[in-house]
Amino acid sequence: MHLRRSWLAIGLVVAVTAQAAVIYKWVDANGVVHYSDQDSPGAEKIVALGALNVGSSGAPHPTAAPQARPQAAGALKYSDFQITSPQADQTFFGDDPVGVHLNLNPVLKQGQSIAWHLNGKQLDDVADSVSFVLPKMDRGTYSLMAIITDQQTGESQSSNSVTFFVRQPSALSPQSPLRK
Repeated sequence: MHLRRSWLAIGLVVAVTAQAAVIYKWVDANGVVHYSDQDSPGAEKIVALGALNVGSSGAPHPTAAPQARPQAAGALKYSDFQITSPQADQTFFGDDPVGVHLNLNPVLKQGQSIAWHLNGKQLDDVADSVSFVLPKMDRGTYSLMAIITDQQTGESQSSNSVTFFVRQPSALSPQSPLRK
């Protein structure tokens, strides 16, 4: 029965987060299995970006994952690799540009590249950038993530995924500048 619940939980997590980059699984001290998009000590990565395709039925199905290549010891060891701007659940209004910044320590190594993904789609014009600006964006909810890939080994590492919001003023109730 517990196995069925585990598979059901995995299925629900996959269905809800089909566009998520990574899903982690871990067991706490009480033996309870947890699934999350946030890494935790001792967590196992079970779903990576591109590991799922959604077929015509809308149900996710696995695709052939690339074969693991021998990895250079510590090829992607970054002591700091996280998106610091925008902040999680930050809201931008009107025509505000969205400043993006990635803390990366040490700096990007030779033979490695950074790919940025906005709502699951790769942003080609900002490759290998640690800071850039997203110009005026349509109203909506956005998810941003960076992935570093080592070109020799094929090893990759994902940053934290940040969700942010863009709101536009209503045409029925435009915002007026503050008067002095």
